[in-house]
Amino acid sequence: MLVSYKSLPDNSKIYIYPSHRKFYENECPIIDKKIRQFFQKFEANKIFYEIKYGRFIIVFVSDETPLSMDDNNELISFIFSLEKKFEVSLIDKINVCFKQGEYVQLKEIPDFKKLIKNKGVSEKTIVFDNLIINKKEYEDCWEIPAGESRVAHFF
Repeated sequence: MLVSYKSLPDNSKIYIYPSHRKFYENECPIIDKKIRQFFQKFEANKIFYEIKYGRFIIVFVSDETPLSMDDNNELISFIFSLEKKFEVSLIDKINVCFKQGEYVQLKEIPDFKKLIKNKGVSEKTIVFDNLIINKKEYEDCWEIPAGESRVAHFF
């Protein structure tokens, strides 16, 4: 069942799906509706989701009601269906997502290294750690300076 963000405990599992491009304005309501419909059948689980910055699909599942292996596989299949329908990549978490002004960008690691070399980004640039595992880390560590992140060794 869908619940409020505040009702989830700090150790709720998080699933982050970064899009390789920003969702178009007309896509967001459709994506939101599809996600809502998908999670309605998960009556035994406490779930919250959001589309953040028009670029990330973020799903939280309470640790009190974790997804079964079958549910997890169904979620991945659903994400693949969104990828196909909207012609986006959502599963690749290795690329670097970062803020450039008010915009969120996504670059492959070699391209991000070029930005560093050309001074297009710095250690203070905010990057997103899409490998975090729970709500507490989301609040504390999802958006952090590049110099404190998994890409810090590139500087």
